[in-house]
Amino acid sequence: MLQLVVTNHIFNTYPDLPEGELAKVRASVVSSAALAEVAAVLDLGAGLLLGKGEDQSGGREKPSILADAMEAVIGAVYLDGGWEAADDFVMRLLGERISEAAAGPGGQDFKTRLQELAARSFDELPRYDVLDDGPDHAKRFFATVTVAGLVRGRGEGRSKKQAEQAAARLAWQELAALADVADAADVAEVADAADVVDVPDGADMADAGPDGDADGDADGDADAATDAAETADAAEAGA
Repeated sequence: MLQLVVTNHIFNTYPDLPEGELAKVRASVVSSAALAEVAAVLDLGAGLLLGKGEDQSGGREKPSILADAMEAVIGAVYLDGGWEAADDFVMRLLGERISEAAAGPGGQDFKTRLQELAARSFDELPRYDVLDDGPDHAKRFFATVTVAGLVRGRGEGRSKKQAEQAAARLAWQELAALADVADAADVAEVADAADVVDVPDGADMADAGPDGDADGDADGDADAATDAAETADAAEAGA
């Protein structure tokens, strides 16, 4: 049940993450170590029914026992309330850990990406505004991120960090697309400028006269023909 909930969440939340990285994120959360840590935070060990020997040997703090107990609780929630109840329960327990795992090496830390893009494009940092709603045990957070005086993204989540990451992701996608358009426009402008300069080809250069006149050779031939005719007339008159 735990693996199904986590897999469904990361597949839908991080569609651009490579398959190998998705597997790493899931493995970092669906593990005995992670479940034992969550169980310890909830003080689940205090509620376990253990044999006298196991209890005296510190069984309430053993990671393997705590992990098994946590998984059993998740299964009980599913049997009692169905998929939605189990999904909500697991995400309240592990949602923060999933976000942190996805934002690690090879993950998608969109807050960092957005910060770098905003600094490069606008010479300023993003500004986040976060509101929350609901009771403490089921609180939802709503984040808005502003860059260069404009709201670029909105997001929500079960924690402040999740909401900010969701908002940062939308903002980064918008600004990255604008940056790509601007880069394409710069390339087109350079290409247009290159088309304005008409570089003569080899044939034009061959026909050009000393002064760059393409008709230079033709004018020279005409002058030579005129001089030859005048010389012939002069010789005939002398005879």
